[in-house]
Amino acid sequence: MSIHASAIIDRQAELDPSVEVGPYAVIEGPVRVGADTKIGAHAHLRGWTRIGESCSIHMGAVVGHEPQDLAFTGERSYCEIGDGTVIREYATVHRGTDPESTTVVGAECLLAATSHVAHNCVVGDRVIMMNGAMLAGHVHVGAGAFLSGGAGIHQFVHVGELVMVSGHAEMVCDVPPFLMVFGRNRVAGINRVGMRRANLLNEEIEEIRVAFKRLYRSGKPLPVTIAELDKTMATPPGRRMVEFLQAKRKRPLIRPRSRRSISDED
Repeated sequence: MSIHASAIIDRQAELDPSVEVGPYAVIEGPVRVGADTKIGAHAHLRGWTRIGESCSIHMGAVVGHEPQDLAFTGERSYCEIGDGTVIREYATVHRGTDPESTTVVGAECLLAATSHVAHNCVVGDRVIMMNGAMLAGHVHVGAGAFLSGGAGIHQFVHVGELVMVSGHAEMVCDVPPFLMVFGRNRVAGINRVGMRRANLLNEEIEEIRVAFKRLYRSGKPLPVTIAELDKTMATPPGRRMVEFLQAKRKRPLIRPRSRRSISDED
């Protein structure tokens, strides 16, 4: 174990012998850190936080701190970071706000400098959040999604897998999987490049393309379109899109080329 002499490590903390801790880093409380993880200078890990193996926590990052929620009264809650995740300079990940609740960041994610993951978020594997991207409380982000710099996601919003969010976009509505979105709740089309990079088959990409046209070009009521897709979508990605569309939600789905949202009541 390599721990700089100026680092402060709580007696309750559990660090694998292979962990490296840089100068002036603070590990406070019952934090657990997995093998081969590196913690940079001035990073601050706190609370009931678990950091996986082979992670990289860069200088000034804050992981597991108390949530920015005025209703929070100090209850025990958790923060979990998956294996291989990189948290860059001054990024922040806060633990859950409800008693015994958890904020989760998956494996092999990149949280770029100054990005923020608020309380009770669930971030899937291989998600990339670029500089200044922000998740409010209780946001869910699907695996492989890409949030460009400065993007802001409203509380309780669900962003589907392999979604591409443009820089400085504002999402206050749920985003179905495999789409590209921009501006304020606007849809550009399907994330064809992202799907190819994720090794989706041509027939799977084509099925997503057809589903997009039915959702956003047919003019039919949303419940009717979802019912039709449920009968016709056959590939695994297509079925996951249907499951996303059928799920109960606190936010409406976005629609393309309009500032108005599609709700379940439309």
